[in-house]
Amino acid sequence: MTRSEQFLGRLRAGGTMLADGATGTLLQSMGLEAGQAPEVWVLEKPERIRALYQSYVDAGSDLFLTCTFGGTRYRLESHGLAERVYEVNRRAGELARQVAGDDAFVGGDMGPTGQLLQPLGPLSPEEMTAAFAEQAAGLAAGGADFLLIETMSSLEEAQAAIAGARQASGLPIICTFSFDTRGRTMMGTKPQQVAETIGPLVEGIGANCGKDPAEYVEFVQIMRQAAPEAILWAKPNAGLPRVEAGQAVYDATPEFMADLAQRLRQAGAQVIGGCCGTTPAHISAMNSALQPRASGDR
Repeated sequence: MTRSEQFLGRLRAGGTMLADGATGTLLQSMGLEAGQAPEVWVLEKPERIRALYQSYVDAGSDLFLTCTFGGTRYRLESHGLAERVYEVNRRAGELARQVAGDDAFVGGDMGPTGQLLQPLGPLSPEEMTAAFAEQAAGLAAGGADFLLIETMSSLEEAQAAIAGARQASGLPIICTFSFDTRGRTMMGTKPQQVAETIGPLVEGIGANCGKDPAEYVEFVQIMRQAAPEAILWAKPNAGLPRVEAGQAVYDATPEFMADLAQRLRQAGAQVIGGCCGTTPAHISAMNSALQPRASGDR
């Protein structure tokens, strides 16, 4: 049985998995400069990327994501890496695989391109699909067990990402949206639309990022009602940041996130973690709160 089959098998059997926390904010605490792409460190400071991954495994994560949220050519272009998309994503996957071994699953992380589709923006559906296929190919070659298409706002971009991922690999796909505008994404998409439109195209759906982490219980409940058989993913922020002494500070405590993790599981989420501002300390508290895991979980 492949790692991908094991990953899906545990979830389809009703198990719960603990994901990781933030990538960008944790790397900034490790010295990543404001405005510098985390993906640059994949090539220049791989030891720090491995340390990032290891910190979440040590905190109890059953899975963690590659440092490739901005790994499409359109996001990497401003950092001089547009022609190294495959290399960056493959290397990020390799570093993750080195840390995960057989103890954790690796999700190949794919975020928005930062571009709009025609007629609102410059990209055709074919160009956007090709960009995601290019990224997915690198992540699959690097050893990812599944692909996570995350922080989506537009149904159309999510569909292009899914099409590209399917072209490039046979890995399971989970697709999550960020609901940060009165229960909708910035493009007006509702959780029920995600469940009904995206759910049939992928192995799992869900929500990540956002503003108020407590809202995610309702988002999961809506998706569960609209798609009763779907694998559901929930990875909320540790609240909204405020700036103190030039640093972003998030108010959600590990204890708050631990309580939220339990409520998310009760609402139907099977993969639970944290997004911006969530540290290994938060994940460790969530790990304790989600014990024991069910259906063969460790």
